[in-house]
Amino acid sequence: MNTRLPALLLSLLLLLAGCAAQPDRPETLRQALFGLGERAAKRVIEAPSLPRPPADLVLLLAPPEVDDTLSIGRERFLESLTRALLGASGGPQVLNWNDVMAEGGGDNQWRLDSRLEADGPRLQLSDREMLPYRLSLSLRRPGSDETLWETEIHGAFDATAL
Repeated sequence: MNTRLPALLLSLLLLLAGCAAQPDRPETLRQALFGLGERAAKRVIEAPSLPRPPADLVLLLAPPEVDDTLSIGRERFLESLTRALLGASGGPQVLNWNDVMAEGGGDNQWRLDSRLEADGPRLQLSDREMLPYRLSLSLRRPGSDETLWETEIHGAFDATAL
C-alpha cells in the first residue's frame, strides 16, 4: 500500500473542512448587505396587505433613504434589495420607481419605500465594532400617500465589512 495515500487523504479532508466552515463575520459590504436584503424581501413578500400570489405583483422601488453615517451608498443598498426581491422564488416583478409612475397604475402595482438609518452609536466589542441599524419598509399604492403596510428590521453591521 502507498504510504503517502493516508497523508494525502488527510490533507484533502482538512482542506475540504476549511472550505466548508462558515466565516465568523461578513468579509465585504456585499455580504453584509446580502443578508439584510434577503430579510427585507421576505418581510415584503409576506406582507398581509399584498394580494396573492406574489408573482402577480409589480413592486415599484422608490429611491431609498440611506443614512450617510452608515457608509453605505444608496445605490448599493438599492441593488441589494432589488436582487433579493428578484431572487425570491415566486416573487414579484420589480421596477425602479420614477416620477412618471406617480399617477398610479394597475391593481397589481405597489410602491415600496425604504429607509436605512443608524440606530444608535457604534458598539465596541472585544474583537470588532458593530454599527446598529434600523431598516423601515412601507408599502402604498402609487399616487397615494396612505401607508398600507409597514415594518422595521433591526440589526447591526460589522463595521469592518463597511
